[in-house]
Amino acid sequence: MSTELILSYLSIPAGFWLLMWSADRFVDGASALAGNLGVPPLIIGLTIVGFATSAPEMLISGFAAYDGNSGLAVGNALGSNITNTALILGATALVYPIAMHSGVLNKEFPMLLFIMAVGSYLMWDGQLTRMEGAGLLVGLFLTIGWITWQGLRNPDDPLTRETVDDLPPAISTPKALMWLAIGLGFLLASSKLLVWGAVNIAVSWGVSDLVIGLSIVALGTSLPELAATMSSAKRGEHDIAVGNVVGSNMFNILGVLGIAAAITPTAVEPDVLWRDIPTMFALTLGLIALSYFGHWKAPLLQRWNGALLLLAYVAYQVSLFFQVA
Repeated sequence: MSTELILSYLSIPAGFWLLMWSADRFVDGASALAGNLGVPPLIIGLTIVGFATSAPEMLISGFAAYDGNSGLAVGNALGSNITNTALILGATALVYPIAMHSGVLNKEFPMLLFIMAVGSYLMWDGQLTRMEGAGLLVGLFLTIGWITWQGLRNPDDPLTRETVDDLPPAISTPKALMWLAIGLGFLLASSKLLVWGAVNIAVSWGVSDLVIGLSIVALGTSLPELAATMSSAKRGEHDIAVGNVVGSNMFNILGVLGIAAAITPTAVEPDVLWRDIPTMFALTLGLIALSYFGHWKAPLLQRWNGALLLLAYVAYQVSLFFQVA
């Protein structure tokens, strides 16, 4: 095994650890700076924190697209959605059954399906152009505005209250600027490191960068959502546990794919159209069905629902393995 390949394998765990650490520092700095500048906590929670949690996926896809690895960019976006829905919510529900009561969340499920449908339509011709990427980014900011407007209209909504309560502690402006700069710098460096390692490993294994994006990279970039969702569910903040995943999935389609396509026209492999997009839709519709029909009184993800989602995730990953073996 060559020295470069050994370093590539080491770059994956190192890159993921740095990515999670720097994303937390970036969120802390950005949130504290906005708070010190007088931005209301609700706006910080619904926009800055939500946007920053998808920053790893956006940066990785941006670097991948810039380096000509469009499969990695597309695989990271769709793979993260599949991982968020099946693995993260499945594992969380298996440990902590999740009850959902949020009116805002009830509006976000249809919004997520709409965004997925738009993204899928744009990819159906096998390519995302720069114009389409720019359109997705416009949709990202419109979605952020819509979520914020909904939160301002319903300040007593459980999701809104939990979001505000979950904000990082306040710190001084100089310290906030320091963590913002450090977080951003390491986010960029770790994202570049991960793309380099993932592409080298894909070449050594003889698989496409799409498969690496759908599996290893998607899993790694979703680890922060897993930790946040588990933590929220443990504290009884069920709405924010699901809201984290739904919001992240919206941002993955609009932001991750949008940034990649805006940087360079992004090719979409045929496998994405017949395998990965249908899987993403099936899991999302299954999540909605399991949630709203899991209990006759209120939307609920029970332990057996979580087990089904986990089995679906394992089946999908096994199918990827056999298709490239």
